[in-house]
Amino acid sequence: MRGHKFNRQKPLGNFIADFYCKKLKLVIEVDGNSHDAEEAEIYDAWRQKKLGEMGLTVLRFDDMDVKRNMGYVLEVLERWIVEHEM
Repeated sequence: MRGHKFNRQKPLGNFIADFYCKKLKLVIEVDGNSHDAEEAEIYDAWRQKKLGEMGLTVLRFDDMDVKRNMGYVLEVLERWIVEHEM
């Protein structure tokens, strides 16, 4: 995306990010329906806070958007990159 390299299933501390761009310090998470449970939402919020403390930004996308509306996902991602490119 815009010349930036993303790694898939990238270990970051005690976590594994779905996708990660080192240059942008950007983590992309794709959440399935297992993330809808209250316990999962609490864990995801804690995890996102910990990643933020590592200086990383987390963008979350619903897996149904990835499967059925990839254009939207790519548009959101590209907009974020344009606003935050270093």
